Amino acid sequence: MTYLTDLLIAGELRPGRGAPRDVENPADESVLAQVNDADEQDVEEAVGAASRAWRAWARTPEAERAAALRRLADLLAEHREELAEILVAEVGKPVVEAEAEIGGTIGFTSHAASLLETRTDEIRYTGNRNEEIWTRRRPYGVVAAIIPWNFPSALVTRKLAPALAAGNAVVLKADEKTPLSALAIARIVAGSDLFPPGLVNVLTGAGESVGRALVRSSATDLVTMTGSSAAGKAILADAADQVKPVSLELGGKAPFIVMPDADLELAVRDAVASRHMNCGQVCIANERTFVHESLYQSFVERYVDAVSNLVVADPRDRATQVGPKVSGAELDKTLDSLQRSVSAGAKVLVGGSRLGGHGYEKGHWFAPTVLRDVTDAMPVMSEELFGPVTPVTVFDEWDEVAARANATRYGLSAYVYTSDLSVAMAASRDLSFGEVYINRIGPEEVNGFHAGFHESGLGGDDGAHGLDGYFRKQTVYMRY
Repeated sequence: MTYLTDLLIAGELRPGRGAPRDVENPADESVLAQVNDADEQDVEEAVGAASRAWRAWARTPEAERAAALRRLADLLAEHREELAEILVAEVGKPVVEAEAEIGGTIGFTSHAASLLETRTDEIRYTGNRNEEIWTRRRPYGVVAAIIPWNFPSALVTRKLAPALAAGNAVVLKADEKTPLSALAIARIVAGSDLFPPGLVNVLTGAGESVGRALVRSSATDLVTMTGSSAAGKAILADAADQVKPVSLELGGKAPFIVMPDADLELAVRDAVASRHMNCGQVCIANERTFVHESLYQSFVERYVDAVSNLVVADPRDRATQVGPKVSGAELDKTLDSLQRSVSAGAKVLVGGSRLGGHGYEKGHWFAPTVLRDVTDAMPVMSEELFGPVTPVTVFDEWDEVAARANATRYGLSAYVYTSDLSVAMAASRDLSFGEVYINRIGPEEVNGFHAGFHESGLGGDDGAHGLDGYFRKQTVYMRY
């Protein structure tokens, strides 16, 4: 297929003025397209157009803004197959997972419309006669949205839709490794005539240049970013001089805790699915598997059997369960963490290397891997691991495993499998994570609130709380 490579700047689809960049198919290392990144002038033009566009949009009645978002959701649905094909090509995501992501791309858009239609402001009373206090939600103005490469379609609308619902304009930067999904959505937006020119802008380029320019611009009013903790810290530092509000969804190191009364079959199935979705390149993935000593041997045997039978193949094949890593650099990171852990004493039960030979001659293929005899200090247990590697360890009782689960600088998601309601309640009380899943895994729901503790982020996405993050609060003292 032919891929759109134009950026959307000030209502116009055109190439960026920056250097050209090849977009690689990670399954076979072929070049899918060449995209010209944005440069400093492109950033200035996009931000300037957004600054001019947002006030009229903010005055547009909520019902009209909601109707525009619902129509955009319909248009995205009309392009569902094309958008899924792009995900398969540029991420290496298995086609079944790609189709599910496009469902999320559409769902985030329509859900933002429903949240807008039901939002309320507040009236409070004072001790004075003929006086009220109004707390009103007002848009920030220009939102700089920065997204990563692992969900390059759904994360576009996860940021774009609620920002527009709240009355803001958006300048979105796609990741330079996977820009084609965002650019395809940009084309749909540009051809829709649903939004004023300049209200939505989509750029590509490196975070160190284009992303930093957006954060440092005096004309952007809010930064929302999903990505690594290191990148989030850099954004906080760059935004500090202007005291600019920042919302960050960053890395994770999710514990997956299997209690002695857990449904073992369900726990194994979910642990495998959580670890291997998108080749393990998910911030909420099962990163550390803790199994009670009474179930440990049975769990490991079943888990190794399930992982050994995963289909690692061409992501275009509907039978494929695991595709390639997104890039050679990402594969090397996974291999380095694994090798350092094995050198420290971890035992490989299955996998443990790159895949080669027939069907894997080209591309960034990694064998799904299971480790035992791991300690909490090993890299695979302490560093975020964006790959299909599962360290499995044993525990004796709840207080021990809760303390070990919390012994991380991250705090995004945690999983607990139990049939005991008191244990489930203890999990919500004791685990220091923004999301706690009991007897289920992600993906997160559009009506939840996706937020992390500690170095996993500030603010959050989704649901009414996520939408609220795109408003600033204004207090009006009304005497009449």
